[in-house]
Formats: sequence, structure tokens, C-alpha cells
Amino acid sequence: MLNTPRAAGHAEAVDVPIYAGLVEERGDVLAEARRTAEQTLREAGKSLDFGLTAADVA
Repeated sequence: MLNTPRAAGHAEAVDVPIYAGLVEERGDVLAEARRTAEQTLREAGKSLDFGLTAADVA
């Protein structure tokens, strides 16, 4: 019998034992990708900051 998530897109590791096993074996690839994307956005934001304020734009 398959375990299905209770809320669409928000499955917990307890609800999806295959995913929990993969995370245990390989690490949480999705969480790592999320952290990398957030870091990239922060770095891009710093690199692309032209020092404009809201008053400069208006």
C-alpha cells in the first residue's frame, strides 16, 4: 500500500518512507538545493546593488 501525503506538496518524511530512506542514504538534496539557491540570490542581490534608493527610482 502506498502512503500518500496528507496535504498536496507538503509531505512529511513519516508519510513518505521511501523519501526518508533516500534522505538517510544520500542526504537531503532538496534542502541543499534550496540553501544553494537562497545563497545565490543573496550574492546576486549584493552584486547587482547599484546603490539606488526608493527616492532615486521615483
